[in-house]
Amino acid sequence: MVWDATTDVLVVGFGAAGACAGLEARAAGAEVLAVDRFNGGGATELSGGIVYAGGGTVIQREAGIGDTSEAMLAYLTREVGDAVRPETLRRFVDSSPEMIEWLMGHGVPFEASVCPYKTSYPDNRYYLYYSGSECSGEFRAVTPPVQRGHRAKGKGASGKKIYQPLARAAMRAGVEFRPHTRVVALESDEDGRVIGVRARTMAGAPPSIRRRFAAMAAIAAKPGIYYPPLRRILEGRLDALESRYARVVRIRARRGVILCAGGYIANRELLARHAPGYTGGLALGTTGDDGSGIELGVAAGGVAERMDNVSAWRFIAPPSAFYGGLLVNEQGQRFIDETRYGAAVGNALVREQGGKGWLFVDAETMRRARGQLSDEAIWFQRLQAESLLRTSAISADTVAEVARRAGILPDGLTATIRAHNDAISTGAPDPMGKPADFTHPIGPGPYTLLDVSVRPKLTNPCPMFTLGGLAVDEDTGAVKSAAGEPIPGLYAAGRSAIGICSESYVSGLSIADCVFSGRRAARSASARLVEAVD
Repeated sequence: MVWDATTDVLVVGFGAAGACAGLEARAAGAEVLAVDRFNGGGATELSGGIVYAGGGTVIQREAGIGDTSEAMLAYLTREVGDAVRPETLRRFVDSSPEMIEWLMGHGVPFEASVCPYKTSYPDNRYYLYYSGSECSGEFRAVTPPVQRGHRAKGKGASGKKIYQPLARAAMRAGVEFRPHTRVVALESDEDGRVIGVRARTMAGAPPSIRRRFAAMAAIAAKPGIYYPPLRRILEGRLDALESRYARVVRIRARRGVILCAGGYIANRELLARHAPGYTGGLALGTTGDDGSGIELGVAAGGVAERMDNVSAWRFIAPPSAFYGGLLVNEQGQRFIDETRYGAAVGNALVREQGGKGWLFVDAETMRRARGQLSDEAIWFQRLQAESLLRTSAISADTVAEVARRAGILPDGLTATIRAHNDAISTGAPDPMGKPADFTHPIGPGPYTLLDVSVRPKLTNPCPMFTLGGLAVDEDTGAVKSAAGEPIPGLYAAGRSAIGICSESYVSGLSIADCVFSGRRAARSASARLVEAVD
């Protein structure tokens, strides 16, 4: 076979997992080439930039937050479920403080400013907060709540403050990065070892074409999230440029290929096949999150698991006063502790309530909520909250009337409110397990039902991303075959692989897993020297 380029470790996809894999492989002495179909960055660069970490990180200690690995493990054991083996979760937890120091050593900025209230995402004053369901009744019963959401310091969505320093550090360390290079097939030898890839690259296109390709890819990545028709138009134009200008190259990987190409939320066909209930959400990812990395692994004999698992986010805060409201269904019944993380709320809506739900609040809660908006919300959160209040709110002077206007069973809502207030007045536990410090009696009207149903909506969307991926050996990150055996020379990390967050998600767990799994795969690939293939 004729090779156009040769390296030790080839990284496919250059987001957080890919950059971490490249850094770790270079630290092990391997030559590294990273390719990406678009500009690099992946979903991480577009994200809020949260890393879930604890057990006594340097940031927690500076903030005066007491945490232990046992407390973090107790929380994540309940949250993560059976996504990974207990010993894998233990390794993740025990390495958590070192992970933060490793990221900081490569230029990722964190800050020990603690958010004093529970929120879905802190404003630009705070960078350490409760980023999961730690404060909720079910989890508070397991271990005291601790702030573990480490937000990279930067205004707005902070994902770029994680990816960009990592990418710069990787290239300083000697990682060669080739953007606009799309891997279309894995190459294997006669023994079944993956020895390289076949790709299509825009590297030989005229400079003006490459600049146009990069610009369209950038627009499709971020604005395209919020306006899918624009993304579809740009995808067609990107495909056309590739068809005309891309040339086929073969890249040899002496030690291994690591698939870090993201999930499949941008592939509507795959989503409709595996998770049809989630096609109405906002695709939280880049155009490159099309499942191609997973499909490459499957074509090489790997197995994809949990492909029906999607994280759907329906946050009710900020404003934090809304945690005192009641989430109800069409029968007027509550269905979840309102303080649970937004993905738990979103999945309960999709899986149990047919996507329909309302937040019920009284006049006092609405007054406090409006007063909190300017102080607690970043601009995009304020936009979403204002949209919810202006276009998705139904109000009336009585409970029965507001229920009828919303299409909710009045008797059911009345009974729900009575049970809620009775529990508070008698000191009994909340019917949904919500902690007492978040409950407050439903008082006088007017009453409001805010429609939090999961459906396409530009100003108050329900973001979603996929959690399934290739099954991997949890000690090495090697992609496993249907027989459970590692495929020689092939590894996967990030959302291309099953990982820590593949059962349940809280903010920061995916990026933390990208770091954990990317470094793991790189260490294993770098250590497995193979004979040269002529």
